Amino acid sequence: MAKSKLLTAAVMSSALVLVACGGNTDDTDQGSTTTTEPAVEEVDTLELETDDESIELVVEDVEPVAVIEDAAEDVYNELLDLTLVYFDFDKSVIRPEFIDMLNAHSEFLVANPTQMVVLEGHADERGTREYNLALGERRAKQVATYLMVQGVSAAQIDTVSYGEEKPLAIGKTEAEYSQNRRVEIVYK
Repeated sequence: MAKSKLLTAAVMSSALVLVACGGNTDDTDQGSTTTTEPAVEEVDTLELETDDESIELVVEDVEPVAVIEDAAEDVYNELLDLTLVYFDFDKSVIRPEFIDMLNAHSEFLVANPTQMVVLEGHADERGTREYNLALGERRAKQVATYLMVQGVSAAQIDTVSYGEEKPLAIGKTEAEYSQNRRVEIVYK
């Protein structure tokens, strides 16, 4: 009896995988046309038979590819809305949490080769004016280099450093300082 239930569960899960991944397995005429939406076979029920019993699966009509594409587009648009890259104290290394955002911006810029962007480098008020201008420039150039490695044309990118001159937060705590150590992505 337990063996039969295991077999039934295995058959059901295999059937679900086949139904979920199902598509056209016909190898003829592949690649001759491209469509933007994949063909989805409509399956209302699927009947499986085992040694002891018959199992009927009901499958709902779902277009998972469209749902995934919509969700991916929403995430992409949310990432494009983010335009600040923050840095650690006295560093110009891009932190890992900003990679997805920068990838979204690079994809946008590659897809729109006439779009220009200005990368504005900033620093907190600690350090001399000259040092902070140089640090802001290093940060902006680091982001520019990352975008270019992702395929963005150098002609689309301008960099500028404001050093400590345009703080987002006024104050002398680490929380305020951390908001001022940034690169702003500004589309022109």
